[in-house]
Amino acid sequence: MSAKPKIKDLLDESACEHNKTKKATCNTPTPGATTGGCAIDGAQIALFPFADAAHLVHGPMTCLGGSWETRLTGTSWTGRDLTQMGFTTDININDVVFSGEERLAEAIAYIVSNYSPQAVFVYSTCVTALIGDDLDLVCKQASAQHGIPCVPVHAPGFVGGKNLGSRLAGEAVLRHLVGTLEPEETTPFDINLIGDHNVTGDMWQYKPLLDELGIRVLSTLSGDGRISQIRTAHRARLNVIVCAKALVSLTRKMHEQYGIPWISCSFYGKRDTSNGIMAIAEALGDAALIERTRQLIAREEARLEERLVPYRQVFAGKKAVLNTGGNKAWSIASALQDLGIEVVATSVRKSTEDDKVKAREYLGEKGVLMTTPATQQAKIIDETGADLLLAGGRSLYTAIKKRIAFTDVNQEKKKSYGAYNGLLTLAEDLKNSLQNPVFALVGRKAPWEK
Repeated sequence: MSAKPKIKDLLDESACEHNKTKKATCNTPTPGATTGGCAIDGAQIALFPFADAAHLVHGPMTCLGGSWETRLTGTSWTGRDLTQMGFTTDININDVVFSGEERLAEAIAYIVSNYSPQAVFVYSTCVTALIGDDLDLVCKQASAQHGIPCVPVHAPGFVGGKNLGSRLAGEAVLRHLVGTLEPEETTPFDINLIGDHNVTGDMWQYKPLLDELGIRVLSTLSGDGRISQIRTAHRARLNVIVCAKALVSLTRKMHEQYGIPWISCSFYGKRDTSNGIMAIAEALGDAALIERTRQLIAREEARLEERLVPYRQVFAGKKAVLNTGGNKAWSIASALQDLGIEVVATSVRKSTEDDKVKAREYLGEKGVLMTTPATQQAKIIDETGADLLLAGGRSLYTAIKKRIAFTDVNQEKKKSYGAYNGLLTLAEDLKNSLQNPVFALVGRKAPWEK
């Protein structure tokens, strides 16, 4: 296997049923509109939850951006959380002319000496990719010198958007980490969780249920992940993609190389959580496990319904507009429907084709799939009489203008809405928003303006 992935091959994903619809390499800028994050952004989002690894950006200081403490979700790693640090080689004009490879080798040595990581991820940038620095060679020599994996991540921003960056991160992990270490023991119920980055601790909501069933999470990519565990991922019995499909190439290749089957699940809301846990049990194929899973689901759903009783009356007849991104276009919509709230519109501007299909499935033919939510959401609120807007912080002003309740559901939120307990948290937040008098008062004219 070549050490460096071919972008053309990654854009041709046979495991994706919408493979033929899009093979563009970049987001096309639109005058007057902002664009999403680039490939290096997506790669770092995918790998940052490995708190026991150092993340080194080989490029100008600006490519590191505001990475200091960008990972708000904590880690159960008891050592130093290295995602709270920002490492860069900060190359200069002299490096551009004469190569930055020596500076990169010195940076890796400094990090290993001072921070003792379990691995070092080295991200290429537009500048270092264009000047031709040989990341593979430097990382190979550094791995041999320091005795830990030094992983080149070829995701310079110019190759494409965040989704492609996540895919490139998966390629780096597959080529340089998976299969490089044997686990101390294996069980018939070992699984890998792929694509859950444990934002606000979502994974910690449903992992205890898997533990109770005897399903062992052998490794994660990369929510609350460990380098030593992902190196043993080739011994899992099942790969579980959680919500996102950006890492489907990784699971397809692990199926081809190691014979590991894969399924896709969501753990937002009651229905999807129950379906996800049952899908895992059925994929593992043990009759006793499946029966235990049925009993656990029945118990948890009954407990959940009992605790949701006070909220049902508050949510009766309420309509919501959802303006978020990616898989949340349908996964949070599912959770809202479980609470008895009608979702009249959802944004699919940043969603994959697969996400759009699922969004249509959940909202039905009458639901609006917004492609330009910034201009559509206010009009849809008026037309549908929506009571609630769930979105990122920038949409708060739309809710204020329309005098309807608002709840922040983007990744900047501080609470988890994952699994059964997360649905209760979401219900409490929505109830507080709907009953908060400020949204009805803030848009009124002052007494002296009447």
